[in-house]
Amino acid sequence: MSLQTARVEEDSTAIPKSTVIPNGSGAAAILSAGIGSFAVALFTIVADKSAYAKNLFVLYKPTGPLSGVTAAAILLWLAVWATLEWRWRKRAVALSRINIIAFVLLGLSLLLTFPVADLF
Repeated sequence: MSLQTARVEEDSTAIPKSTVIPNGSGAAAILSAGIGSFAVALFTIVADKSAYAKNLFVLYKPTGPLSGVTAAAILLWLAVWATLEWRWRKRAVALSRINIIAFVLLGLSLLLTFPVADLF
């Protein structure tokens, strides 16, 4: 046993126990997906409740405000993803916290797309 331990300690290619692998890129993708899905739900409610917003979101008349809602949500998702990727690309972030936030946003977006949204 001691010979194997000595070899591992002498080997310069062995990964030290304190090495942290950056997970910021993955966390950025996960969190931005949650924010993007929440944006779709939020923009849909705004377009449904406001005549001004409904007209503002119409990019293609046959689809109505849905075209603008999805386009705006996609642009927001891409902007958030690019910003978080740029800031977190070389960092190790608390992935469990990011996952919880993303899933909460996803859950809220699903709740807001059902008739519960009519309460607002």
